[in-house]
Amino acid sequence: TPSAVEKIKQLLKDKPEHVGVKVGVRTRGCNGLSYKLDYTKTKGDSDEEVVQDGVRVFIEKKAQLTLLGTEMDYVEDKLSSEFVFNNPNIKGTCGCGESFNV
Repeated sequence: TPSAVEKIKQLLKDKPEHVGVKVGVRTRGCNGLSYKLDYTKTKGDSDEEVVQDGVRVFIEKKAQLTLLGTEMDYVEDKLSSEFVFNNPNIKGTCGCGESFNV
């Protein structure tokens, strides 16, 4: 979303050695999987690259099917600010919302 693009641009502004962010999933939590988001200096050989408004997002190979069709957003409210993944592939989530399954 435009909000996520702007936040990533802001975060990368102070990190000229990084070319974008890398999104993946890892086994964690009570429901199986959670999202992983890191700065990256290079595109991995098997990473899928998505470019939107000048922002480069790399998706790890093992996460590509899980994240297919997912929208990444950045949301701020009075108590928190975070990247949110609107993933149509999710079949269930845990009570706290930190993990999911597909």
